[in-house]
Amino acid sequence: MPSGLRARLPKARPRRALRPLLAALAALAVAAPTAQAAPSAADFTQQVLFKASQDPGYACFRIPAVVQTKAGTLLAFAEGRVNDCTDAGDIDLVLKRSTDGGRTWGPLQVINEGAGDTHGNPAPMVDRESGRILLAETWNPGKPGGGNCDVPCERTPHLQYSDDDGRTWSKPRDLSDQILPEHWNSWYATGPVHGIQLKQGPHAGRLVFGVNTETWNGSRVTANHAALILSDDGGDTWKIGATDSWPIAQDGTFRQKPSEVTLTERGNGEIYVSGREQDGTDLGHRTHAVSRDGGATFDGKFRAIPDLYAPQVQCATVGLESRMLLSCPADPDRRRTMMVRSSYDEGRTWESVDRGTVVTTDWSGYSDMVAIGGADSSPATVGLLYEGGAVDARDEIRFARFTEDWLKPRRGPDPTTPDLASGAPGGAVLGGARQTPGRFGGALALDGRDDAVRLPYRSQLPLYEKDFTASVWFRYSAASGNHPLLWMGGVGTNQPQVWLRAEPGSGRITGLMTARDGAAAPRSAWVRSPSAHNDGAWHHAVLRRSGGEFSLTVDGAKAATAAAPGSVTRTSGFGVHIGQRVDSRQHFAGALDEVRVWDRALSDAEVKRLGRQGQQGRAKSAVTRGTVLWLPMDRINGSR
Repeated sequence: MPSGLRARLPKARPRRALRPLLAALAALAVAAPTAQAAPSAADFTQQVLFKASQDPGYACFRIPAVVQTKAGTLLAFAEGRVNDCTDAGDIDLVLKRSTDGGRTWGPLQVINEGAGDTHGNPAPMVDRESGRILLAETWNPGKPGGGNCDVPCERTPHLQYSDDDGRTWSKPRDLSDQILPEHWNSWYATGPVHGIQLKQGPHAGRLVFGVNTETWNGSRVTANHAALILSDDGGDTWKIGATDSWPIAQDGTFRQKPSEVTLTERGNGEIYVSGREQDGTDLGHRTHAVSRDGGATFDGKFRAIPDLYAPQVQCATVGLESRMLLSCPADPDRRRTMMVRSSYDEGRTWESVDRGTVVTTDWSGYSDMVAIGGADSSPATVGLLYEGGAVDARDEIRFARFTEDWLKPRRGPDPTTPDLASGAPGGAVLGGARQTPGRFGGALALDGRDDAVRLPYRSQLPLYEKDFTASVWFRYSAASGNHPLLWMGGVGTNQPQVWLRAEPGSGRITGLMTARDGAAAPRSAWVRSPSAHNDGAWHHAVLRRSGGEFSLTVDGAKAATAAAPGSVTRTSGFGVHIGQRVDSRQHFAGALDEVRVWDRALSDAEVKRLGRQGQQGRAKSAVTRGTVLWLPMDRINGSR
């Protein structure tokens, strides 16, 4: 469970005997909702549930999980990290209970004490027949001074249960003899997120949770495994079910590493499995698979979802009557902006970021969700337990309670503008972008706030190791800010990407490419024009990678630098946006026309021809070979 964020300072630990008294006092503060980061809607409430300052004895709380018991009680689990916020220190499993649907909560309970070791990765589930609550978890020896677990990491799965609605818990038992085969001899992680009990089909009543494991060959990690763990006897015995294994090459590269999986049963009894993807060569940070036989096998390999924007982080799903929900930070680069997105086809496709409902723009991380009172209540009520903070995603764990009516309503299709590349659907026109006279015919005017064009993902769009050319006509007069013209790939300092941006405050147009070559660290190359060209007139920018050269030409003037070797679209989420950055934090204010991308380097003569287009008609003078994107921007189809 990589933290990836700044650790909190250690907090002094009181004697364990004082904890019940301290926790009872702290519970008085927990019951009162806080106002931070909550949208002002009557059907949304939020409170801080776990925080070092209100739950003495811990420096940090992480890794939330939540379930509703047969009696209707909500159980919120977390890791209580004693000395610091690192992953492999002294960690207890802790719990709070709510008997009123998450409005108020009882005091903190320590249900499994690490006593210097790491006891974490809670994966709770409820047996509806017996009412027993089962908690799968993973242990490893604590590492003095904190930090991360050594590789290989000695991790073992355990299970404990409660038969009195979460008030008391059994002694944990080791499940290694049942679900830890010999070749899963490095990293092993249960969940961390709630498991499920199947409601339909021949395997109704089966308990299922997910694990992620690794294989060590004596010198390095050679494979990653995502698997489902099954019980048909109420949790007395367990077995390994569906398993998807991915090799890791000698140089450390791999296609995919599905981990931290969350499960939801579809209406037909299939199990939808959504996982975190980290550092694989496939595009996207979310991946998914389906089991059609009660979790015994997957119907195919996990598949990455290139345009489901998320950072590398655990997320959660839950099914309602009318939709499936995904809780996940929406920033594709960093853990912030917790969002709830919907799927109306049971996980086959997901809402884009602009359609999701923002819970907070704060830093945010791991999460879990629970349908309160049953998935068929109307309107459905959902509980969201998530890591959040104004300074760090690990500052606290919050509980948000909202109704389905609080979520954004389902939106119809966006207006589109035609894409003339072979077989391409139109680009979605976002915000209030409108037609305006262009350099050749019409163009799109963008307001610099929320207007943009987003291209639906197609396998032809990623440029990988190829040479390429991007061409944009632009007109603007802004004196400050950053104004993206074209953005392809990821965002941030480590993700492969290609972009072209006007930077009037710095007096320039900038092009950037970040590439990854094998397992080496990413490398970036910048190229800049000596002028911002913000005079309100039409200008033509061309960005190229040609062999070892990366160049930017604006109105015939060329600047060049050495190109970064490797793939410009790999190991990250992938989007193509015109007029905005992929994380929606920068927008272009002005007009754009004739936006085109080729998966080859155009010659200088071909670039000159682009500047003459329109004088004899676009169709006669078009440079078409290798075209992967071609937006004339002269028409908007459909209405908002």
